[in-house]
Order: sequence, then structure tokens, then C-alpha cells
Amino acid sequence: MSEDSNFDFFQQQVSDLLLRHRSFLDVSSKFQESNARVNRALMKAVTECGCIQVNARRRPVPQDATLEEWKEQLKTHLSGELCDHCLDVLKAEMGKNLFYLTALCNLLNIRLQDVIEQESKKLSTLGVFNLR
Repeated sequence: MSEDSNFDFFQQQVSDLLLRHRSFLDVSSKFQESNARVNRALMKAVTECGCIQVNARRRPVPQDATLEEWKEQLKTHLSGELCDHCLDVLKAEMGKNLFYLTALCNLLNIRLQDVIEQESKKLSTLGVFNLR
């Protein structure tokens, strides 16, 4: 199955299974809720399990640095690795989040593959100037 048809197949699955929350308001609020659950799963990995740690402080801004030097300087603030349990929980929550994002696409007649392709083109065109 091609990558395009994988996205289209998933989008069709979401359309077929979305029975209860067909209202735009329901889907939008479920999308927000699922995003919060992704964040909560991350926080639990830090605070309850401890498999990952956050060590954040102000990032130094290197003057006259190359792109590679910038990448080396700008750390993720994370250390450790997700344990199997936290990884499973996080992937499940991300899956629900993707489900509701796709449901929003369906309600708005937007093809998920088109969204991904448009973002990819923008990233390719703008490169590092696409800083957000």
C-alpha cells in the first residue's frame, strides 16, 4: 500500500468509525482533550515514572555560530528514554489525537495527505528559516 493510500485509508477509517462525535464542536473539543492527554502522559513519564527527566534552563544563543553549532547548542531539555509502559501510553494518546485531527479534516473536507504534503513543501522551501 502506498503512503498516499495509507493516509487515505486511515482517513476513511476515521470517517466510518466517527459516529458519536460528528458535530464540529464535539470533534474540536475531543481534539483539544486528546492533546491534553498527550501532555499529561508526558508529564506522568517525568513525575510518576521518572523514565525521562527535564532539565531546562535558558538557552545560550551562540554568536556567529554555524547551523551545526546551533543544533549542538540547542538541546531538547530531555534526558532518559521512555520505558515500555510510558511509550505504549504515549503512543495510544497520540493515536487518539491523530484520530481527532483526522476527524476535523473530514468535517472540513480536507485531505490529511494534502496537509502533510503542504507542510513538507513549506519545510523544504523555508528550511531552517521556518523557525516557529
